[in-house]
Amino acid sequence: MENDISKNFGLGGLLRFSLPTVIMMMFVATYVIADGIFISRYVGTAALSATNIVYPLINVMMGVGVMLGTGGSAIIGRELGEGKENLAREHFTLITLFAIGIGVVLSLLCFIFIEPLSIFLGSDETLLPYCIDYGSVMVLFYSISVLQILFQVLFVTAGKPKIGLMLNLASGISNIVFDYVFIVLMDMGIKGAAWGTVTSFFIGGIPPLFYFMKPRAILYFVKPKWNFHVLKNSMSNGVSEMITNTSSGITTYLFNRVMMQMMGQDGVAAITIMLYAKFLFASSYMGFANGVAPLFSYQYGKRDYVQLKHLFKMSIGVIVISSIFISVLSIVLAEPTILVFTPRDSYTYAITLEGYKICAIHLLFSGVNIFASAFFTALSNGVLSAFISSLRTFVCVSGCIIFLPKILGVTGVWLAIPISELLTVIVAIILFIAARKRYRYM
Repeated sequence: MENDISKNFGLGGLLRFSLPTVIMMMFVATYVIADGIFISRYVGTAALSATNIVYPLINVMMGVGVMLGTGGSAIIGRELGEGKENLAREHFTLITLFAIGIGVVLSLLCFIFIEPLSIFLGSDETLLPYCIDYGSVMVLFYSISVLQILFQVLFVTAGKPKIGLMLNLASGISNIVFDYVFIVLMDMGIKGAAWGTVTSFFIGGIPPLFYFMKPRAILYFVKPKWNFHVLKNSMSNGVSEMITNTSSGITTYLFNRVMMQMMGQDGVAAITIMLYAKFLFASSYMGFANGVAPLFSYQYGKRDYVQLKHLFKMSIGVIVISSIFISVLSIVLAEPTILVFTPRDSYTYAITLEGYKICAIHLLFSGVNIFASAFFTALSNGVLSAFISSLRTFVCVSGCIIFLPKILGVTGVWLAIPISELLTVIVAIILFIAARKRYRYM
């Protein structure tokens, strides 16, 4: 059976292959942001702040899907490159079943303890009802989203990125439509936003289960064999992506705490808008990195080092050029981006615009860091990938959030992400050079 990832790629072919995943990730960012827009405009900035307080729980669950998807993809892609197709299918099935199990357990635990978890994450008495209304619905059904995220990655490994894109587009459009129906037409408030998002999970997460039941692609479900080693390696390979999502939850918590103390609910709303914008513009980097990762896994498994070097050189060029373009674009679009969340005459708008122009600098560096983490995951080096990921999403940014505001005030909060990305990109370049002889990509 033909597998698209086995081809030799030129620059045009590489861009065409990764484009569906780039579009998919940007669309994911767009419909996640749509939630924020509907909530901010039709429920209020207090409700918007509440979603950001609950979001660390959702980050953890997203991390499970991304971890198993990227980590499992590295193993499955390598096995396909080695010609072990039946083994790859067994492991694909096992990883899917494991994702379902762990997703259900996390969903139930978070649902049961949603109130104390919301208080722990920084909710005050005003925001707590919003947190419970939104969080209880989201976490209960988030196990379906674990599958959705898992299959987004594995459709690429199966050589079918366009199918993953179509499902994701359908999921995103339904999210926006149901947000409008539940929030605007039915006046369900923040709970309507949660139900709108949950409805889209089923569209993105359930159809792939039926698709992979038959041999329509090189990967499909077969009778699995228990293999703890494969699950352990999938988690260790993809732990950097889990760290990224979990750390994002922790740093979001820290941002919320600091901004609540310094500027109250308006400050939390401002950092929420900034994080939405960060996700939107960085989504293209994530899409490209996830899109090309199976190609690296396959060529490394095949030991085709000529093609591996060619892919690496092209990918770095794409990342560097796009980083410049995206950084400029984000600054040009600063005001219209903020205006979709909050009116120009609001205090939240003034706070966000001031911080946006400082924080946007991080886009110059984050592309290389995101690619570096995904690249080493694709080569099954979870240690280096996790190290890069933990630096940019937790170690450096947490230190900056804790210490910079004491010296620079609110400006220190906005500088936390750019400084973290700059420090990490230096480390990433050093690791690229240090590991080149082992993997022979340079």
